[in-house]
Amino acid sequence: MSLLFLAHRVPFPPDRGDRIRSFHILQYLAQRTPVHLIAFAEDEAPLPAAFTDMLASCTIVPRRKSQARAAVEALATGRPVSLAAFHSHAFAAALAHVRARHAIRATFVFSGQMAQYLDADEPAIMDFVDVDSAKFAGYADDARGPMRWMMRREARLLGAFERDVAARVSVSLFVSDAEAALFRAGGAQGRVIAVENGIDSTTFDPTALLAPLPESEGPEVGPETHHARAKVQPTPNPSLPGGGAPTLIVFTGQMDYRPNIDAVTWFAREILPIVRRRYPARFAIVGRAPTAAVQALASDSVIVTGAVDDVRGWLAAADVCVAPLKLARGIQNKVLEAMAMARPVVASAAAAEGIDHAGTIRVADDAEGFAARIGELLDDREAAAKLGTAARAQVVARYGWSARLAPLDALLHLDPSAPGRG
Repeated sequence: MSLLFLAHRVPFPPDRGDRIRSFHILQYLAQRTPVHLIAFAEDEAPLPAAFTDMLASCTIVPRRKSQARAAVEALATGRPVSLAAFHSHAFAAALAHVRARHAIRATFVFSGQMAQYLDADEPAIMDFVDVDSAKFAGYADDARGPMRWMMRREARLLGAFERDVAARVSVSLFVSDAEAALFRAGGAQGRVIAVENGIDSTTFDPTALLAPLPESEGPEVGPETHHARAKVQPTPNPSLPGGGAPTLIVFTGQMDYRPNIDAVTWFAREILPIVRRRYPARFAIVGRAPTAAVQALASDSVIVTGAVDDVRGWLAAADVCVAPLKLARGIQNKVLEAMAMARPVVASAAAAEGIDHAGTIRVADDAEGFAARIGELLDDREAAAKLGTAARAQVVARYGWSARLAPLDALLHLDPSAPGRG
């Protein structure tokens, strides 16, 4: 008998926060038992055979519903917008087809939006990742007028849905102990545990940039796939204007995601000017799909890259990596990646929360404090380098994917030595 894996976004390529987690979980499970994947996709990009071959079956359902249409449907039905956005007759039909053809012993549901497809007769593990209802409550605090009402509505309805799901599934997973505790504090019943994110410290390794791969070694499914096994260049990153800035501060992330947009806007407008009183620093915003608001930040001192082939070159070129997120849920992959690349990191308390960094992250929450922490690292480059080295050592010791996902074996009664599909 096999597992069913439902995802709100196809877990490939693993190049953004949710897909990094869903890809590694899916790969971990597929190495142990046959897995049938059913997922939404917003484009029709073909998936590599190496990815689909590890699965017992792979069904991708296009998702083209606009947010405006989802909002109208939600208001008409009394449901959260988050659920209306992923309500699909085509997905339900695909799910029924797979269930009719295969013996499914359990379902792994990734992201709360997909819990609407749960079968009451099937054991299920629900990976909420983060407490989404709390995220919308945070949005409401910053919103005004009708948008504040919508965000409060979403937080209330989604919170009730999350609690109902938790009471029905075998176990609810969250990315950190802090998120799990927050969910319990909100009145959730049932078993609630944390299964943390990991990091591939072999791929995110500054020494890897100095050791090109053999020409014959092609792409393969694994944590490094989304880098296409590129022959990346050592620092400074040659794509930097002028071949590299004397002082480079780097932020990485999906740049159409609201918390990331708010973070870089705050940094560029309020923190960077303070840093530049003493240092000719440049701030690089590295990530795909920058919105118009992000692109408008570009200047002589702010670089907006858009999508890059390999984020590691930018991380390696950074004097300091920053994560100034005011609203952050769970474990920030961007922070783990910077730590693995042995870079000194300055983060907000929200971005650092949930990461067992053993003091290797500098934390600040106001503009003056953030700039001061950056200045301290730039004033003492030797100490900054030692901090980065310690950060990498902590990641290697604490955040390997196999160790982080090992609890899934007991939860799903898996045999780690049993071969999966691929």
